[in-house]
Amino acid sequence: MRTIPAARITEAVARLCIRANTVLPPDVAAALEACRASEPWPLAGNTLDLLRDNLNRAGERNLPICQDTGMACVFVELGQEVHIEGNFEQAVHEGVRRGYGEGYLRKSMVADPLRRVNTGDNTPAAITLRLVPGDKCAVTVAPKGFGSENMSRLAMLKPADGVEGVKRFVVETVRLAGPNPCPPVVLGVGLGGSFDKVAALAKHALLRPLDRPNPDPFYAQLEGELLEEINALGIGPQGFGGRTTCLGLAIEAAPTHVAGLPAAVNVSCHVTRRAAEVL
Repeated sequence: MRTIPAARITEAVARLCIRANTVLPPDVAAALEACRASEPWPLAGNTLDLLRDNLNRAGERNLPICQDTGMACVFVELGQEVHIEGNFEQAVHEGVRRGYGEGYLRKSMVADPLRRVNTGDNTPAAITLRLVPGDKCAVTVAPKGFGSENMSRLAMLKPADGVEGVKRFVVETVRLAGPNPCPPVVLGVGLGGSFDKVAALAKHALLRPLDRPNPDPFYAQLEGELLEEINALGIGPQGFGGRTTCLGLAIEAAPTHVAGLPAAVNVSCHVTRRAAEVL
């Protein structure tokens, strides 16, 4: 049994909150560059240049790459041979408190959804914990802005809807969102499970790098087909038209009931943020 002090969790989360908000993941940056090189519409190309300039200036000045520094979504894969010495959840929340304070990041969390009083430190975090084999603890912080989160959707499709029904739902989600989530977007698609599970699948799918297709050839092909159909919508960067509406998407699927086909789309903008450490 390996022991990890809760203080190390706090320190890691604080670092990751700052890094995730100031450094774009390499796979997302590469996808933006590739889209710029292949974008035929002049206005779309100019818009992508502006997005790139913003990212470069943020990097030069160590500033957030987006003004909405988001809800701190913290994903933890905890090895079964690890003992956390101290209060795990409090350690995560304290890490968010320190990271958003030390990084001078915007605090966006309200304590109650209706009374709307800001907590002042961007806590609490949204924690997702998975127990895995081994003696390591992997922590990923993925801040989620709500300009894109508000465009996400969930549907309880019928089994008879099949692949085409799923494709219609995903493409319709992007079409209805239009320019609101600051396209080009990145999509996490969840399929299967239950009403609550499918939303978690869609959010977790956003953690997979854009240059890594689904290991199942069936779903890898579906990812490619969806990407092609979405970019044919013509929404383009910031809604100004063009072929660059979606940088990439990832599908996560899970077993489900014989009578159901849950589907969820978690929408993220072109500054899809994540940073990870293994303790």
